[in-house]
Formats: sequence, structure tokens, C-alpha cells
Amino acid sequence: MKRRRMVLVLLALLLAGCGGPAADSGTKTAEASGGEPAGAETTTQSSERTGKDTQPASGAPELPTVTIDPSGGEKFEVRVEIADNALGRYIGLRGRKSLPEDRGMLFVHPDEEQLSFTMDDTLIPLSIAFMDSEGRIVDIQDMKPLTEGPYISAKLAQYALEVNQGFFEEHGVKVGDKADLPV
Repeated sequence: MKRRRMVLVLLALLLAGCGGPAADSGTKTAEASGGEPAGAETTTQSSERTGKDTQPASGAPELPTVTIDPSGGEKFEVRVEIADNALGRYIGLRGRKSLPEDRGMLFVHPDEEQLSFTMDDTLIPLSIAFMDSEGRIVDIQDMKPLTEGPYISAKLAQYALEVNQGFFEEHGVKVGDKADLPV
């Protein structure tokens, strides 16, 4: 209950300080869950951040991609929302009821460190791949909904990619595989 109150206070502060849709809430996303708005997490990705225009002809922002080259299969892409500040990393995928099959959330930290995640208020089972500064996967874990964890990276990591549970296994992704990141 205390955590929920803290989240509400943080969201209220964020919304009070927002200057409009271009304000940075910590996650960059289109309609986050295949058309389902993601609430306070939803912002559009700017061309300044990526160096290219991400607006397709339809006017809806396009999500950036993580390309993974698994040793046990063919290269594939995952469309991601990006959580690159403390509030965005804290909110993550909390409260979501689903995550489209080919989507995920990329957590970006300033430096390599031992990363720790919780599934508090997260309703869907997820798998997480921890990656070092070069995009090499150093650990993969399955995370159970509504658990405090912690889920701690086995090695130092700068990035973490959350996807639906079993996604990495289905695509033959293993520790040591490489990902090309949009950051």
C-alpha cells in the first residue's frame, strides 16, 4: 500500500511538472500495448533522440527496435519502449494487463552495475535479459507477477530487456548472444 501511494505521489508530481506531450516521463512509446494507452508512461519518441524521423505516414509514432542475433536461431527484432530515467525505470511495466508478442521494454542505466528488478504491481509474467555496455546478454531470468523479488543480474549490466515470459527461450536466445540496441 505504501508503494502504491509513493507511485501515485510520483505520478502526480510528474503530471504537475509536465509541459505537454513532449515532456520526458522516462519511457518512449507509441500506443504501448498494441493500441492500449500506457497512461503516464506514454510519450512520443523525438527525432532528436534517435537522429531520424520516427513518424510513419499514419502519424502514429513508431517504436524503436532491439535486434537480437541468437546463437540458437535467426536474427529477430523486438519493438521496445525505452525507460531511461529513474522514474521510467521505476514505473516500467507496472499495471499492464498484457504485452504484445513482439514488444518489450528496454531499461537503460547510465553505467554498468549489478541491476535489481522487482515485479511489485506487475501483472504479467516476464523474462528479462540483462546486457552489458556492448549489448552482450550476461543473464536471463524468468520473473513471476506480483513478487517483490529481487531479480538481480548475475553480472554487471547496463541494459535490461523485459518481454513476455518464455520469449527468449522460444527464439533460442542464450547468455552470450548479442543485441543491437537503439540507444
